[in-house]
Amino acid sequence: MSRSVLLLRAVNVGGNNRVPMAPLRELLAAETELVNVSTYIASGNIICDDPADAAHACAQVRQLIVDEFGVDTPVISRTHHELVAAVAAQPFDDGNEKLLHAMFLEGEPASGAVDALESRLVPGEQIALLGRELWIQYGDQGAPSTKLTKATLDRALGTAGTARNLRTVRTLIGLTE
Repeated sequence: MSRSVLLLRAVNVGGNNRVPMAPLRELLAAETELVNVSTYIASGNIICDDPADAAHACAQVRQLIVDEFGVDTPVISRTHHELVAAVAAQPFDDGNEKLLHAMFLEGEPASGAVDALESRLVPGEQIALLGRELWIQYGDQGAPSTKLTKATLDRALGTAGTARNLRTVRTLIGLTE
């Protein structure tokens, strides 16, 4: 059986959008058809067997989180094979896994997204849009110094996304094997 990850956007960050993982796992086991559910770290990584209908599973999980925790957050699915392909395709030096992030997009990005974002890059930053992943190589100061805010990214990309650093993505690959 192949496995997937359902990625929650911006939960448990700075005390905002609280979605406790243990109650979430219990809720998903009781209220969904997801199988072999686990979570990885509090930032919202749900590991499960591949759902029969990923779009339906994401919509259902999103609604359950709204109903139970009062947090409306996109839920974005990637299979093990999609994670592996994304990492294999990423175009940047992966020496610092904490500064290299994959933003997994909920839908297809808008045309011209990269052009719109390039003017916002700070020195040392690079971006590359490959399919439904935007790779961001942050400068030495990391994500806190970027001008690529959630609102800026959403507007330029035309779709929601959620980012994970390369170390986390590699861990998710192992957990979905």
